[in-house]
Amino acid sequence: MKKITLILLCLLITGCSVVEIDTNNVDNILDVVLSQDNNLYNRIGKGYKYYIPRGVSYMDTDELNDKLYSNGIYYYLYIDTVSYFYKIDINYEENSSLYFSKKIEGDKKGYLEIKENNNKYYITFVYNYAKIEAITEKEDIAEVILNSSYILSTVKFNDNIVELSLNEEYLTNKEEQYTKFKSEEKEEYFLEFVDETENN
Repeated sequence: MKKITLILLCLLITGCSVVEIDTNNVDNILDVVLSQDNNLYNRIGKGYKYYIPRGVSYMDTDELNDKLYSNGIYYYLYIDTVSYFYKIDINYEENSSLYFSKKIEGDKKGYLEIKENNNKYYITFVYNYAKIEAITEKEDIAEVILNSSYILSTVKFNDNIVELSLNEEYLTNKEEQYTKFKSEEKEEYFLEFVDETENN
């Protein structure tokens, strides 16, 4: 009985809690996942890092664009280091004519936009100076939003590397011609030297 009381007391003191996500409701996914302060990461790029959730695979990188894949859906992730460095605000107006349109406010800003075209759904999710784009079927929208929320909410930047990558002087190739080891003497040929020694 003392052990059970001690275990319950420990749980009460540590404040363990379980957060349930209604994965069929896009608004609920955004509210729950984006409100978490998550420091996980398993992917590192040039000046940034982020977490790829289980079931999503890394495919390729082209500069600051990463291509990810999960269950037949490609996710195109773009990291906007320029906007991050200069702290550029996102100006987005919600559009009621779209399938889904929501502006995200808070410490980190962004928006989620879903456009329907020929029974396909084009998702643009901008958050935390990063953007994910994907095309999916209606039944997979919630899964794409859940995966994208985890990815975008975990993007962290390395300020020093971002600053270096945007520094024009750092990127400029400065070439100098060194002459320290250049011979100033006149060239002589070994065969001429051999002839002279044999004649003596």
